[in-house]
Amino acid sequence: MNKPDAEANFAFRWKYVMLPLVMLLLSVILVAVFYNRLPFPVAYHFSADGSPDRFAIPGLFVFWALAAQVLLALGAVSVNWLITQLGSRFLDARYAVVSPQRILLLTGNMVALPQIILLYWLLDVFLFNTSQKHLGLPVLAFALIVMVLGGSILGIFFIQSIKQVLIANKK
Repeated sequence: MNKPDAEANFAFRWKYVMLPLVMLLLSVILVAVFYNRLPFPVAYHFSADGSPDRFAIPGLFVFWALAAQVLLALGAVSVNWLITQLGSRFLDARYAVVSPQRILLLTGNMVALPQIILLYWLLDVFLFNTSQKHLGLPVLAFALIVMVLGGSILGIFFIQSIKQVLIANKK
């Protein structure tokens, strides 16, 4: 096991959920910039050729788009806060093989992956409705890229963590 570390603890830190909060803030800014320019109704779903096939009232569309971002950010904060509370009560972080801070940083911020996809979709919808142009990359392709990159980062993290555990078990 690792040597006791005076800084190892399960205290909640806002940096553990910084990316979800930034994605929420960017979504709010995007809505503030584009909301007054939206037509009635707002096209929010598009067929394969890029033409709109589903529409909504602007206020309702913005409400649901922001509600998804708020729920994801709130979920990240709530889960990380709960983990820090339970961890500080039941575990001694000084003897953890893998740094609790590193795990909390990863688990709290990986919620930003679906938020990034939602933000891209929101920007695409706003651009189409205000200028009749889509972003260069379809939302599905962008989502696939984000998921592959996120999965790669998770894979690297898990490989490093497994190595740390194996090295600690040999000692």
